[in-house]
Amino acid sequence: MTFSELKDFLDEKADFYNNLSFIDDDPISIPHRFSLKQDIEIVGFLTATISWGNRKSIINDAEKMLNFMENAPFDFIKNVSERELKSLEKITVHRTFMGEDFREFILNLKRLYSKNDSLENFFFIQNEEQNFYHALHRFRENFIGENIHRSKKHVSSTYKNSSAKRLIMFLRWMVRKDRKGVDFGIWENIDQKYLSVPLDVHTGNISRKINIIQRKQNDWKTVEEMDLVLRKFNPEDPALYDFALFGLGVSKDF
Repeated sequence: MTFSELKDFLDEKADFYNNLSFIDDDPISIPHRFSLKQDIEIVGFLTATISWGNRKSIINDAEKMLNFMENAPFDFIKNVSERELKSLEKITVHRTFMGEDFREFILNLKRLYSKNDSLENFFFIQNEEQNFYHALHRFRENFIGENIHRSKKHVSSTYKNSSAKRLIMFLRWMVRKDRKGVDFGIWENIDQKYLSVPLDVHTGNISRKINIIQRKQNDWKTVEEMDLVLRKFNPEDPALYDFALFGLGVSKDF
């Protein structure tokens, strides 16, 4: 396909998959249960954190976290004590994300919200930055804090060349704005032109099949390689193509 033909093809597929029916079977359905900004942020971040593997399993395990937080995540995190989290220490939340990791995430979020009204404050693009490579590292440092815990492995490090798929997906949910109703677009101070497509097995495989990327690894260098093409297709909204690439990968239509 020519550049123009490929753009038209991906635009058509993005429009096809970017609709409210997408929400039903996707982890984004969990934060869609809430209207308060902080609730959406918290549930979105926690759900994105466990978003690997079977989507039904992800949704079920996100439900477990919601139930523990009494379906009022922001209020729960503001008021919970360390003693109340003791029961988490011996459970499994999702695959290798254990109860003790969930406990640490809750305490870290409690610390961040004690001085900030939104997680957006930790993801700002600075100076001449063109993507979230440095912003994700800054967030990771702020989130982990001084109390180094095993849970840090669940917050990807772009400085170690991770694709940071789950954090990039969380950013898409929070930042991207359109009229389709899938993404929230509740963060007003970050421009969606800096977003990337979350790089996973589905988006990576389809991108290679249509020659958007050549690298074999799913790492940060490949994210930037994908950016070079997708930002030419749509400089103002490159993450739109996540719907096309992921949808084609999951549906096996291509």
